[in-house]
Amino acid sequence: MPTIVPYTYEKKEEKIVYFTSLLKDMKVLVATEKPFAAEAVNGIKEICEAAGYQVVLLEKYTDKAQLLEAVADADALIIRSDKVTAEVIEAARNLKIVVRAGAGYDNVDLAAASARGVVVMNTPGQNSNAVAELALAMMIYMSRNRFTAGTGSEIQGKTLGIHAYGNVGKLVGRKGKAMGMNVIAYDPFITDDFVFENDGVRKVGSVEELYAQSDFLSLHIPATPATKGSIGYELLSSMPKGATLVNTARKEVIDEQGLEKALDERTDLKYITDIAPDAVEHLAEKFGKRFFATPKKMGAETAEANINAGLAAARQIVDFFVNGTTKFQVNK
Repeated sequence: MPTIVPYTYEKKEEKIVYFTSLLKDMKVLVATEKPFAAEAVNGIKEICEAAGYQVVLLEKYTDKAQLLEAVADADALIIRSDKVTAEVIEAARNLKIVVRAGAGYDNVDLAAASARGVVVMNTPGQNSNAVAELALAMMIYMSRNRFTAGTGSEIQGKTLGIHAYGNVGKLVGRKGKAMGMNVIAYDPFITDDFVFENDGVRKVGSVEELYAQSDFLSLHIPATPATKGSIGYELLSSMPKGATLVNTARKEVIDEQGLEKALDERTDLKYITDIAPDAVEHLAEKFGKRFFATPKKMGAETAEANINAGLAAARQIVDFFVNGTTKFQVNK
């Protein structure tokens, strides 16, 4: 007889108990248009196969139909920036858990997953250092005129504002302080001032105050109905002379029309992002050195982050099936 292990899924106040047979052919699908590093893939296999699960890879796929076919009999799914839509969830009749290897999870339809009783998790903190290093590099890049001719400036002594003081924001703040910056932060969800004080960071009382004082503003808010399009003309035009907005979060949080208006009126303002705006070519042509977008999202593009997030995803799947652990569940 196979071992039967209960696991639970919390949906509002209702607790649904499932029973899953941990069979040798339980299938963990790793679906990545942009594949993990080989070391990460090998580690995922080692972790899952040690638990008796079968690992199947779908890498560099070019059509959604390939994902729909591959996920049909999957019990668990590991993804990176791949989109898990309602259609994907509907096609995955055996699916019990999706783990997004990374912090953001707006590429997963949480409502559709919850409706089917599918647990969705992320792997917070695994990519944080990579993103934080990129944010500081972007500040230096823009302060030095994108490494082109002309006199630039130093970031030492400047005020660094951090919008959302989570895993990445804290690391950006610590690295900024190590480089001699004055660091302030705003996060309405952190009520304990000691969190900021312990890092030597000054907490400000409002988002307006944050932008008005920041020479460099590092943006780390998620894309939610409340935040989409929330960073626009009013906030950007209030920033100090020569200020730079650094976005390693999501493009959706930027009001592109407001951004363009602010850059039009304030010829000293700069914007750099690793998530290309919809009007990326127009903005690049219009604002020259004051605007830059990386060719693709670069935040987690380090070997270390790639491996850390992949292995964390595999461990969370095993822990979920064996112990019912839902610590990093995001669709509660």
